[in-house]
Amino acid sequence: MPRRGKPLTDTEIRQAKSGDKLYFLWDTNGLYLEVPPTGNKRWRVKYRWQGKENRLSLGDYPTVSLKQARERRDEIRRQVATGINPSEYRKQQQQAQVQRGKTLALVAQEWLGSKRPTWASRHTQTVVSRLHRDVIPTLGAIPIKDITPGDLLDVLRVVADRGAKETAKRELAICSQVWRYAVACGYCDQDITYSLRGALPSVQRGHFGAITDPETLGRVLAMIDAYPGGVTVKTALWLCPRLFVRPGELRTMRWSDIDWSAREWRFVASKTKQPHIVPLADQVLRKIESIRPVSGRGEYVLPSLRNAHKPLSNMALTAALRAMGIPGDMATAHGFRATARTLLDEILHFRVDIIEHQLAHTVKDALGRAYNRTSFLPERHTMMQNWADYLDRLTPNGV
Repeated sequence: MPRRGKPLTDTEIRQAKSGDKLYFLWDTNGLYLEVPPTGNKRWRVKYRWQGKENRLSLGDYPTVSLKQARERRDEIRRQVATGINPSEYRKQQQQAQVQRGKTLALVAQEWLGSKRPTWASRHTQTVVSRLHRDVIPTLGAIPIKDITPGDLLDVLRVVADRGAKETAKRELAICSQVWRYAVACGYCDQDITYSLRGALPSVQRGHFGAITDPETLGRVLAMIDAYPGGVTVKTALWLCPRLFVRPGELRTMRWSDIDWSAREWRFVASKTKQPHIVPLADQVLRKIESIRPVSGRGEYVLPSLRNAHKPLSNMALTAALRAMGIPGDMATAHGFRATARTLLDEILHFRVDIIEHQLAHTVKDALGRAYNRTSFLPERHTMMQNWADYLDRLTPNGV
């Protein structure tokens, strides 16, 4: 054991083993490390106040490093030199923290704890993700009673401005529950979310029916798996939600555009007229390969039913969905893009900019430059495989 007054080193501390009894490793100026028979190594500092010896805990090692422990020791020595009792000062700081009230992060954690027993694990995960993705990082350290409606609105507007208007509204609804819980517990006086109703931009509903409920999506996918029509249309229906490209791009998929070694489909996006890359999941590659005996000698992967030299009709997918009894306000071929956009964000928790890029939307970086087609390509490969796996889980008996 080092003698008193000799500075400790990180190596000595790391190599210190627990023995049969408690022993100390001394640093300098009253700082030492307790090494108990069991448990964590603990930093302590010895000082004198009004002629009496006192000791304070500085935290456990390695959570508190040697450098940090010395900084805390020096602060205590400065307090003593200026006539401040370090022990009383610590108690006052702790009491002041309690008086300032619980932070939003602590209240949210407490509220979630009260809800977990009655929630499904997937729902709990979704709620936790929504809070910790946008709200908690910005406002979590602030006492909930000190957060203003404007503070919360600023956070939610950032979410809405990135194109996730529906997510912003759902996060507001979650915050409303947290604030009502806080009011009931006496942590704050009012539910600030009440005054934000109508403050967020409305979600503009398009003309394409889109499924955003996983259970409903699973039923539709199972119906597609059981579709009794021709193999070309059935394959196109199966690929549509898994690739979530524009229907015209899917219909005109060419064998020559598929890079089998890179596991990618490369083509020019119909709307932006820019080169685009779609990573192909294992299941998708197998599905495309399965139709090669039918269309492999032609140009198109999904040829017309009447003319093998032309792509599938633009009405074929719509007609098939309606034939299965799926109404247009529920699901469309184009609507699967919105389905993927929503569930990749809210259920699988992929970054919005990566999703938007895979949708072949115009995405710009912080300097206003448009990302090129290879941006985030490894992440997009991972995302597309995870998405295909997720759809498989929704239809465990699917083909």
